[in-house]
Amino acid sequence: MKREAVDYLVEEEQLSNRKACKLIGISRTTCQYQAKPKDDKELQEALTVLTTKHAAIGYWQCCYRLWNKGYWWNHKRIYRVYTEMKLNIRRRAKKRLPDRIKQPLTIPEAPNQVWSIDFMSDTLVDGRRFRLFNVLDDFNRESLAMEVDTSMPSLRVIRVLNRVIAQRGKPANLRSDNGPEFISHILQQWCEDNAITLQYIQPGKPTQNAYIERKNGSIRRELLNAYLFNSLAEVRCLSEEWRIDYNTERPHKSLGYLSPLNYAEQYYRKINNLENSN
Repeated sequence: MKREAVDYLVEEEQLSNRKACKLIGISRTTCQYQAKPKDDKELQEALTVLTTKHAAIGYWQCCYRLWNKGYWWNHKRIYRVYTEMKLNIRRRAKKRLPDRIKQPLTIPEAPNQVWSIDFMSDTLVDGRRFRLFNVLDDFNRESLAMEVDTSMPSLRVIRVLNRVIAQRGKPANLRSDNGPEFISHILQQWCEDNAITLQYIQPGKPTQNAYIERKNGSIRRELLNAYLFNSLAEVRCLSEEWRIDYNTERPHKSLGYLSPLNYAEQYYRKINNLENSN
């Protein structure tokens, strides 16, 4: 306000700047001061590089890292720019998955070409949650395993897969979603050691794993939603009964109304006939 009054006296009353400042009671130095524009571009770039590379560091870490690199900015200037850039409001970085190539859902021509794997979850009567790990052969929709427990880490997944492989040989490919158990380095290393290709569907595209999703829907309707479970032993017993019926008795429209095992037997008979004819 005082500077505006001085400007008025100088322009309208034709007073000198000295007299106008004296009348208003303001120092001529203060009145004539012009703030220099702040050029913080270099400091902003340095802070951006630091906080991008080290997402968890705070203000004082930034100060000492900059000073150790030979920069001359004092802590007050660094703090001003740091807060202007809102770097003091730390946000949890979103975990990003690598790009997934769309894998067309094709019908395998033989058993063990592609296995699909997935998880389901439900609760017991007492409120405890449990998980159900499914393994399916895409060729004849055969349910290879339905493992039930309260926890199912990657090592448990590998143990189930090893058990199935010991019974019927290993698959060429494993198809799964991007669940934490499936993207772990432990499972990836196991697949690499066993020459198995791990195929991930694109995030949010469950139709790319439609065979096992179709089976999951049947399990949900006919087993999990149909019964109240008091214990894990009860879930395991009923799920194994369901799996055996699914493989041996249940007709599948996509298989010409044959059960998965009957469809596989028909396939092997056809292969044997071709070999005998040759």
